[in-house]
Amino acid sequence: MAKATKKQALGRGLSALLKDPENDISSVADKNADKVVGNIVELDLETIEVNPFQPRSNFNDEALQELASSIKELGVIQPITVRKIEFNKYQLVSGERRYRASKLIGLSTIPSYIRIANDQESLEMALVENIQRQDLDPIEIALSYQRLIDEIQLTQEKLSDRVGKKRSTIANYLRLLRLDPIIQTGMRDGFISMGHGRALVNIDNKQDQIDIYQKIIGKNLSVRDTEHAVKTYHNPGQPKAGLSKGTVALPDYIKSGIEEFNAYLSTTISVSTDKNGKGKITIPFTSEKEFRRLKKLISGE
Repeated sequence: MAKATKKQALGRGLSALLKDPENDISSVADKNADKVVGNIVELDLETIEVNPFQPRSNFNDEALQELASSIKELGVIQPITVRKIEFNKYQLVSGERRYRASKLIGLSTIPSYIRIANDQESLEMALVENIQRQDLDPIEIALSYQRLIDEIQLTQEKLSDRVGKKRSTIANYLRLLRLDPIIQTGMRDGFISMGHGRALVNIDNKQDQIDIYQKIIGKNLSVRDTEHAVKTYHNPGQPKAGLSKGTVALPDYIKSGIEEFNAYLSTTISVSTDKNGKGKITIPFTSEKEFRRLKKLISGE
């Protein structure tokens, strides 16, 4: 702790240096740049603006208040990172929660690392920094990956090297952006998991995605249930693997009737038949409440 205090004391001295127009630093080759760049500098909060490239858009108010309380007691333990954009003016690269929390409790300065970077470098630093965070939701991560591809012109392979993730992992996140915006919002709000989203993205029709999404929410379907619902969507009425060899392809009159069953019961039934025309209808349920709902519909009670 003593070492950190000494560094921050040094930072207060460096902040005075940065306020001197004659010692303005615009590149790493400028005089005194080596004293500032890479060191902890105490900067006035009013000289720092929010990064427009920040990929994160959701900030939990309760978590922000908790961080503010921690900062009030212990100070800002981990400095933020900023880039210098002009004399005595800086832009956030990473650490927006610490920045917001510090303003919330009325601090006037904040310990900062100063970087000299152009807009593209700043965007890349902000995106890569935020991707490494543990509290981003899957859609925020996917959007960050997409921006790196679109705005920095990175291939998925180069992006894999840059962020230290497998290419298949990146591809799985990017596929989530094919989900309907309603479902993306549901994932960001924690109503469904990435596993649910990965199953739903296999459905191209957005309205059909939403229909199954609503069943997930209404019936609290697991990821496995969702995967089965998607499989049934693509192959309505097809029997599960492991049924007897006597099962045959469903006749047209059954195929056309399955959708009516599903719509009426608000669930996905499965049907199997044998070569003699005999068959079986299976109606799944996930809870006692769901069973009673189905029983009431079928019996007409």
